[in-house]
Amino acid sequence: MPADLAVIGLGHLGLPLAQAATAAGVDTIGYDTDPRPVAELAAGRPPVDGSLTASEIRRMLSGGFRPTTNPTELGRVRTAVICAPTPLAADRTPDLSAVTGAARALAARLRPNTTVLLESPVHPGTTEDVLRPLLEEGSGLTAGRDFHLAYSPGRLDPGNRAHGIAHTPRVIGGLTPACTESAAAFYGRLTDKVVRARGTREAETVKVLETNFRHVNIALVNEMAVLCHELGVDLWDVIRCAETKPFGFQAFRPGPGVGGHGVPVDTIGPHRPLRLVELAGQVNERMPQYVIQRCATLLNEHGKSARGARVLLLGVTYKPDLADQEGSPAAEIGRRLMDLGAVVSYHDPYVAHWRVRDLPVPRADSLYEAAAAADLTVLLQHHRTYDLQGLAVKAQLLLDTRGVTPAGAAHRL
Repeated sequence: MPADLAVIGLGHLGLPLAQAATAAGVDTIGYDTDPRPVAELAAGRPPVDGSLTASEIRRMLSGGFRPTTNPTELGRVRTAVICAPTPLAADRTPDLSAVTGAARALAARLRPNTTVLLESPVHPGTTEDVLRPLLEEGSGLTAGRDFHLAYSPGRLDPGNRAHGIAHTPRVIGGLTPACTESAAAFYGRLTDKVVRARGTREAETVKVLETNFRHVNIALVNEMAVLCHELGVDLWDVIRCAETKPFGFQAFRPGPGVGGHGVPVDTIGPHRPLRLVELAGQVNERMPQYVIQRCATLLNEHGKSARGARVLLLGVTYKPDLADQEGSPAAEIGRRLMDLGAVVSYHDPYVAHWRVRDLPVPRADSLYEAAAAADLTVLLQHHRTYDLQGLAVKAQLLLDTRGVTPAGAAHRL
């Protein structure tokens, strides 16, 4: 059955796009090579990262959304959007294997006049230098003449209901002006505003800049957290005051590490490295170890050793009120505590089972009882279900890495 749209890759980028398209009345199929998420979605079950609920999946299915592992479906669409994952490889460059696999599957079935879009985070030049040749060689068609090709950086903020796809401006850069306009016509059905970049490379670099902006500013405030603790200054009060400035400042807050799907890009192919981004990455990667130092110091100040100490970790996801654990610093913090000989347990309302070093970590059934029994409770993620005032009363010793507990109720990062 023909469809208007094929979303290739049903992960954190593709599935919300498919949801938005279906809600906008776009006849949509979702293609993935992994049969497990496809089968789960077809059965109406939500993804494990909790990005969509079961009711939202059911609404998608009732709206005509069809998840599939059949690549022949890709030859029956007017628009195809590649949302394949691009995790960092060992050399800290994006692993494009999923993107190239998607391109080959699509190329074998690509029809004239199709619009092909890439949303995956990639290095500048990938759309033109990697994706284009694969599509042209596999199809015998020419990009910009026989089919449209463009790049649009994914800008989704998981769990943010105020800034979903419809209310987040969409940047588009096409191989040709006609490619840009074709992409704009598609995205214009889903979002309030379309921003045209000069070309694919400019659009790809938008993603690099936006991701690195986040990591550099988080690194700055993480360094400020360490400095302020040494000086005896309340950083959280500093941030509260600083963010009243109506220009030239944007508030970022420290934490135990940086998680999420957007990874910093400090090396762009053979070009010069981005030294500031490289340094920011080093700063952020040190934060889990800094949390461990604070834990050991607090225990020691209260006459306890880390060895044998009962430590309760609260919130092991990378973002509040979501089940997604991508890049969460909780796993490294758990490993390092275990290396010190601590007895680690956890609580997270969104994570029923958690493993560190492939070993199950005991999950606390009763939050307050577990906090009262633990020698140290560490708040790693602030889920809204946590009663911070009550937690501060019950916990023997509480380290708040998010700065969200009432002033004086806990030790803050």
